[in-house]
Amino acid sequence: MKDINALKAFLDTPKKVIITTHSNPDADALGSSLGLYHFLKGRGHDVDVITPTDYPQFLHWMQGNEEVIVYDDTKADRIKTMINQTDLICCLDFNGMGRIKSLGPLVAQSPAKKLLVDHHLNPEEFADFELWDKTAAATAELIYDLILLLDGKEEITVGIAEALYAGIMTDTGSFKHNSTSAKIHRTVAELMDIGVDINRVSRLIYDTNSLNRLRFIGYALMEKLVVDAENKVAYFVINAEEHERFHLKSGDTEGLVNYALSIQGIHIAAIIMERNGEVKMSFRSVGNHAVNDFASQYFSGGGHKNAAGGISDLPLDETVEKFKSLIPNFQ
Repeated sequence: MKDINALKAFLDTPKKVIITTHSNPDADALGSSLGLYHFLKGRGHDVDVITPTDYPQFLHWMQGNEEVIVYDDTKADRIKTMINQTDLICCLDFNGMGRIKSLGPLVAQSPAKKLLVDHHLNPEEFADFELWDKTAAATAELIYDLILLLDGKEEITVGIAEALYAGIMTDTGSFKHNSTSAKIHRTVAELMDIGVDINRVSRLIYDTNSLNRLRFIGYALMEKLVVDAENKVAYFVINAEEHERFHLKSGDTEGLVNYALSIQGIHIAAIIMERNGEVKMSFRSVGNHAVNDFASQYFSGGGHKNAAGGISDLPLDETVEKFKSLIPNFQ
């Protein structure tokens, strides 16, 4: 922890705090943000959570969701004023300003102190206070560690614990990923002792599918899955028309790439998606296949060794051709 004693001293008196996280927040991003939000509010700070984009409906159950401010152009002036007038900006689950879209320049230029809590590789040097650990399974794990460092374990409510558990559960792939450690299980046990109903949280996240999403998954598996057995790669290509056809919302494609990775003999999986004028990519792998390096080198992305994302400035068809030409580089 970089300057933990300085952070403790800084937070000794009530402060105006903004918490933000990466675009298209997942359960770890939102759970970390709302967990820290409630903890800091409990200590008397004036806290707001601002996300750069909307996030899936299946995360709306988290305590404090109704207080989250989602950035859009109609709120730009208000949010700029808030960011310029705050004392501390907590940057959770991202390693660079480019990950928070339009909020990036505002946060970078703000005179506020910055706190980074993250587990992604190669963080940019912008934080005054930092809790960064690439071996952590989730940022929610690090928020729990931060609360302990701030001597706040007895202040963790069930709502905080549920949000943090959701982040840990999802970022470990329900404790299947190789980032799952003995420490993370001990952390989860402590969250359960506080009162987390793990069955309830799991159902709220995984068992709230819309009919459109289920039909889309069936369509994608039947019509859009490409398997390159020779190179041990499987992938989906989803165009904008298909997004519209199935009325997909934020989070509806989440987890699709894992179906491809689950095929016997497949070592690397990808989904290439066209939506809102952008072509985004998500990569998953097993073993020593470092998809974060691949994403960084070829698709302006990054992430973890076995889970990464990227973006292409080429049209969808050209992106697919580029990807196919690079498949041998995966090996």
